[in-house]
Amino acid sequence: MLSYQHKNKINARKLRSNLTDAEQLLRSKLRRKQIRNIQFYRQKPIGNFIVDFYAPAAKLVIELDGGQHFEAEYKEKDLKRDSHLSRLGLKVLRFDNLEVLQYTEAVIDKIFEEVFILSAHSF
Repeated sequence: MLSYQHKNKINARKLRSNLTDAEQLLRSKLRRKQIRNIQFYRQKPIGNFIVDFYAPAAKLVIELDGGQHFEAEYKEKDLKRDSHLSRLGLKVLRFDNLEVLQYTEAVIDKIFEEVFILSAHSF
């Protein structure tokens, strides 16, 4: 089990009740083990972070980025975050909100592909 800061558990609960449109749409495609029977958790605390979606069986994190993530400050934070998660043995996939809303099936296809690859290595 991955460790996390207790305060992040409380914050994650708040975030779960206030999903963006893109998060809601992606959640509807990931919930109930719709992709290769893999469980995804939303707004999951991992270390010092809260990730948007996490599939422990595939060691996969999915992050959805709003417009602010294209600013230099956020890009740097995202790189550090991804690096930390990678050191924990997790693969991070990033999609921007618009991509999820407009190209949902392509996003799902990419997630399916990664889950297939990652879960194949863990068995």
